[in-house]
Amino acid sequence: MTRPSPRKKTLEMMRRASAPVADLEGRKILVVDDDRANILQVRNGLAHFGYVFSEASDGTQALSAIRQRRPDLIVMDVEMPGLSGVEVCRIVKANQGEGGFGFIPVILMTARQASSKIEGLELGADDYLVKPFDILELGARVKSMLRLKILQDQLVEKNRELDRANKELDRLSRTDALTGLFNRRYFEERFAVEFARSSRYRSPLSCLMMDIDHFKRLNDNHGHPFGDKVLQAVAGVAQDTLRDVDMLARYGGEEFVALLPETGPAEALRVGERVRAGIEGLELPKGVACTASIGVATFPAASIDSAEALLRAADDSMYAAKKAGRNRVRQHED
Repeated sequence: MTRPSPRKKTLEMMRRASAPVADLEGRKILVVDDDRANILQVRNGLAHFGYVFSEASDGTQALSAIRQRRPDLIVMDVEMPGLSGVEVCRIVKANQGEGGFGFIPVILMTARQASSKIEGLELGADDYLVKPFDILELGARVKSMLRLKILQDQLVEKNRELDRANKELDRLSRTDALTGLFNRRYFEERFAVEFARSSRYRSPLSCLMMDIDHFKRLNDNHGHPFGDKVLQAVAGVAQDTLRDVDMLARYGGEEFVALLPETGPAEALRVGERVRAGIEGLELPKGVACTASIGVATFPAASIDSAEALLRAADDSMYAAKKAGRNRVRQHED
């Protein structure tokens, strides 16, 4: 295979250096060298590209500048007093996660040859230049590294967007679209976990089952859009009445269910009554009245030995409230 001649290689680098760089203008470059002449050589050689430069004369200053200015690229001498360029490079690459500096490409410069180059590349340097370097070669390599930085930043942003989308999908998968409460599927998942915890530590866990009274009549007389508003209003007042640690879900149709961790029978009954009163006090359009029947059950209890039994006890108590005349709270008793 024929190698390109030095002249062709130079022409190719000139062609690359003259390529459009509008997308690179304003990119921030940190130049680190204890020799001011070398810093000026880099700055003057790259000045026409429209980059924004900052400087540091040693490794400690470089780390401070990286934290403050978040450069897009670091062009750094290997041998400096105090922290060497290789040590700074190692620190930068060890902290390139999202909570650190992020990805910052590093071009190391040295007057030494192969052994130092290999060491720098092994520690994460993205490119290497041996002094004295050709300014056209420096320009081409800087452009290449800045484009790599842009691509990496775009990839990070796409990953963030994907993560946000996944979180939103997860939220939607466990949320009831109409009321904004948790849905039945997610409630049942959490219920199993909460019951297992309560059973293990013998801590009280109460369950409230709520059903809007005569909801079908509301829908038939005033239409489904009005019925939807009633469901949203009931969900809102119940959510406002419960604690942050409690879990409220739409169980289906006009039924709602709530879990109250660390809540015994007496307190659960008081909570159920506050929710009932809040629903009765709702001010709905057209002067429509709305009430709910609520059943309360608490674990541990002699007849409750599983999550299913706790839910069934709350459900039976709710139907007992309906049979007793509706708009009331009934508590499960062994």
